[in-house]
Amino acid sequence: MSRIELRQLLDLLGASPAHARSPAVEAAYARITELAQGIPPVDRAAIVREPGLRLRSARLVALLGASEDAVAEAAVARAQLTPEEWQDLIPAISPAARRALRQRDDLAPQVLRRLNAAGAYDRGLPPARVDAVSFEPELAVTIRGEPATVPPPHPAPLTVETDPGTIGALVRRIEAYRQARQAATRITLDGSADAPRLPLGEDHDPALHGDPTVFDFSTGPNGAITWADGQAASMLVGLAPFTTAPLSMAFNQRRPITAQPLDLSGTAIVGGDWQIDAAARFAPQTGAFLGYAGRMRRIIGDDPAAVPAQDSEADRIRQLLHELRTPVNAIQGFAEVIQQQLFGPTPHEYRALAANIASDAARMLAAFEELERLARLESGALDLDPGSTDFVAVLRSVASQLHERTAQRKVAFAIPDALPAALIGLPESEAELLGWRLLATLGGAAMPGETLKVGVHALTDADGALQLTIDLPASLRDKPAEAVLHAAVGAVPQALAAGMFGVGFALRLARAELRAAGGALKLEQGKLLLHLPDLTRPDAGHSAQHTT
Repeated sequence: MSRIELRQLLDLLGASPAHARSPAVEAAYARITELAQGIPPVDRAAIVREPGLRLRSARLVALLGASEDAVAEAAVARAQLTPEEWQDLIPAISPAARRALRQRDDLAPQVLRRLNAAGAYDRGLPPARVDAVSFEPELAVTIRGEPATVPPPHPAPLTVETDPGTIGALVRRIEAYRQARQAATRITLDGSADAPRLPLGEDHDPALHGDPTVFDFSTGPNGAITWADGQAASMLVGLAPFTTAPLSMAFNQRRPITAQPLDLSGTAIVGGDWQIDAAARFAPQTGAFLGYAGRMRRIIGDDPAAVPAQDSEADRIRQLLHELRTPVNAIQGFAEVIQQQLFGPTPHEYRALAANIASDAARMLAAFEELERLARLESGALDLDPGSTDFVAVLRSVASQLHERTAQRKVAFAIPDALPAALIGLPESEAELLGWRLLATLGGAAMPGETLKVGVHALTDADGALQLTIDLPASLRDKPAEAVLHAAVGAVPQALAAGMFGVGFALRLARAELRAAGGALKLEQGKLLLHLPDLTRPDAGHSAQHTT
């Protein structure tokens, strides 16, 4: 009987105007609240979805939209409101209800703009039995020509008005609060703020959030930090901490991370050595991977104020790139959410667009890493790991990988089998990156039909040093060395590129990597010369010079 009574009350109130006020109407709303306590959310959602149920009252939709997710989603899917009512209602319904509302295809453009402004992850208003609240008035502002108030720095608890008014009044109060807070807030590095706050039960004690030696964080599925607490939050959002070998492996396998060391780059507050503990998070119903949540602690003895200052220009570049990474990471995360349909079924056309956006974002993030790498190498702020790798073998492997692309244009690399080993002072992974950067750049700039020869020479004026040579393509051969190294993006046509910034940037980055390994890179006499010092001597069976 309670389900039948609830169905009838919903139908009666759903057909009545939102501004209707009478003892009978108030009693009906109170009765709906009582009945909801004894009927499971799934059953109430099914009642809301029943054919013939009329939901034309914004007040009733607001009540249902702030209920459990299943009820809220069903209500916004069935409701028939005017664009103005939807605009006023969006801030008052739960995030789940807003996500369901996005699936409708009959919303007016102004409603869609309001919905997009609210965001998919905005915190909804707490469930309420009436549709208005009152604050202690102190700061007066004007919204849409009407006076409104915002809470003082220490507001009284929320109280229910005896005459609740309209949903529009509540929306205007919230807008007044937001505008006043935006204009008045002054946040400092110690976490303090002098703006009034909504009494939502949040802990704003600066002493709990101002410690730069420890912070909690969470990441999205792509590994980038999406939330962090404390004073360094704005500097941490967008960073991807799971990039080193042990952390990357654990992240890919979704394993817990315990007491792993981590070196963060950035300002004095976040830069330095940290220790990370984190665990994977999964959606409770679908099991979808949501990312990691954890805590970072600064390693004892590493005073944040004592973090060594790096080259100022490189530091400014790193800070600028961090500011650029934050929105790109967010775009990539939302695109992956759409592509993987984490919020529900998505048309294939949208998934294809989301996949392209995620791919473009990944390329931009890779480009940012290259920019930062060059800035740190040129300023001496980055030291590459030492090692010993046969660079000739690396070039053979890279040329083989590139063959499928270069063969289409009849471009080839001639690397004789008789070439001796040429050791480079880098680990294999770094040597492979350098080899790929060089051959992809030169091969991409080569004209169809060109063959680029690779040779190794023993230098007579250096003890054990070798010089590795690679022919420059015709498009670069007659240009001055500085013009090649500083060629702008697009100045040299490339059928294949090793990065987003063109031939000049790729060769300058390769030169900086070789310098970090103790070598040198020069462009002379139509060749790219790589000086590889003191790592090996020619084998006894080889002559002093091997070229093609």
